[in-house]
Amino acid sequence: MDSYIDKINPVSDSGHDIKNPLFPVFLKLDQVNILLVGAGNVGLEKLHSLLSNSPQAKITVVAPVIKKEVTELLYKHPSCTIIQRPFREEDLENKELVILATDKKELHEHITKLANANKILINVADTPELCDFYLGSIVQKGALKIAISTNGKSPTAARRIKEVLNESLPVELDELINNLHKVRGKLNGNFDYKVKKLNALTRILVDKDNALSERRWRKIATWSLVIFASMLVGHFIFSYLPFRQIANDTVAWYGTLDKNFHWMVLAGFLAQMVDGATSMGYGVTSSVVLQTAQVSPAAISAGIHTAEMFTTAASGYSHYKFRNVNKKLFKALVIPGIIGAVLGALLLVWFDDTHIKYLRPAMAIYTLVLGIKIFSNAFRTAGKSKFKRYGWLAGAGGFLDSFGGGGWGPIVTSTLITKGRTPRYVIGSVSLTEFFVTLASAFTFFTLIGVEGWQIILALVLGGVIAAPIAARLAGKLPKKASFILLGTVVVLWSIRILIKAF
Repeated sequence: MDSYIDKINPVSDSGHDIKNPLFPVFLKLDQVNILLVGAGNVGLEKLHSLLSNSPQAKITVVAPVIKKEVTELLYKHPSCTIIQRPFREEDLENKELVILATDKKELHEHITKLANANKILINVADTPELCDFYLGSIVQKGALKIAISTNGKSPTAARRIKEVLNESLPVELDELINNLHKVRGKLNGNFDYKVKKLNALTRILVDKDNALSERRWRKIATWSLVIFASMLVGHFIFSYLPFRQIANDTVAWYGTLDKNFHWMVLAGFLAQMVDGATSMGYGVTSSVVLQTAQVSPAAISAGIHTAEMFTTAASGYSHYKFRNVNKKLFKALVIPGIIGAVLGALLLVWFDDTHIKYLRPAMAIYTLVLGIKIFSNAFRTAGKSKFKRYGWLAGAGGFLDSFGGGGWGPIVTSTLITKGRTPRYVIGSVSLTEFFVTLASAFTFFTLIGVEGWQIILALVLGGVIAAPIAARLAGKLPKKASFILLGTVVVLWSIRILIKAF
């Protein structure tokens, strides 16, 4: 009697009940002969699950009626075989695994008895009591694979957990695993030594005090901001507020601030909320609010461009702090983006402004198409496609941002999102890169033409710095679908506005 109770209610060595006694195993299906009985909707689902995880799996499909999609799928996998006829006992010969996916209960029970007699492991769809093993829900991020099991009690719960893990685990995990694999291959010594060494190397991932690269980039960003801010402060002091009059004119100067100064601060706050959460839309958002405050277009353009220097610094640092940045993607974008921004600024200063009416509509059409595609991605599962031209993309984005008056976010972020990159890490990486791109562009403009509209700059900076941490936090918390809808809305509105203005 005791042995029977132990079988139905196992107990671990520590004395606690084992809620799920199944032992997870990962099989090399290219070395196992598999029989799949049934080729309807359920059979197609099982086949997809097997071949998506093991494309070289050796599967024999037996069924009197073969669904068209099953034939098309197996045609792409030469290691598989189709036999169009009812099941025969001889089909079990030389098979190690059997999966039953028909709607005939009597047939399932018959095949299960035959399989048990031949000591062949069997899985029966929607019939846990006949199963020797279960096909769990699979989460895969490159080389990382996680199997989820509810002990056959709730496949729906397993699927929902799979969806949550797919959303929360970044695709960049595969890069981490590959790097650790390379490091492990270079280590000498026994197994214990390798484990200790890898533990020491990976501890930096959770210990920010020892993150050398994080501190290095933070130091570069900080000193870049301090140097540029010092240049601006010096320019304001010696050009607008002579040093000898500061003490006497401070109160009077405060009263000379624009009556719409509070609207300018609001413009900076709203613009940074949109830009920090989506990595685009700063220019169009702030421009709309400033136009409501009846600020002149020339002052708007000059103020926004210079103010972005400070707001992108706050936004980029916030994204870095909240771990929204993919360092490899950042490094691929930053240098080409800086080069493009400098070239665009130089050409804009050296040539007249007539080119903008031709350049902006072309850019707006491109981003409009991307925005529509982002909307479609919000309502379907988007696959990741390979994209290698990060340098060209960043160079074009930086050039158009300076030369065309905006577009870094809509072009770079939208393109990467439509290629299936994780929105959180795209937005964080592009936002951090934008600081260095804007620094290069603003420094070029400052050197060649100076700075105008200091009140607008101050107001936009104040509003933007307040909003930056909030927006960065939203970027890491928004659901994937909501991020796509928000991104698509900003891109489409930005594009339509430019097209309407042009035509």
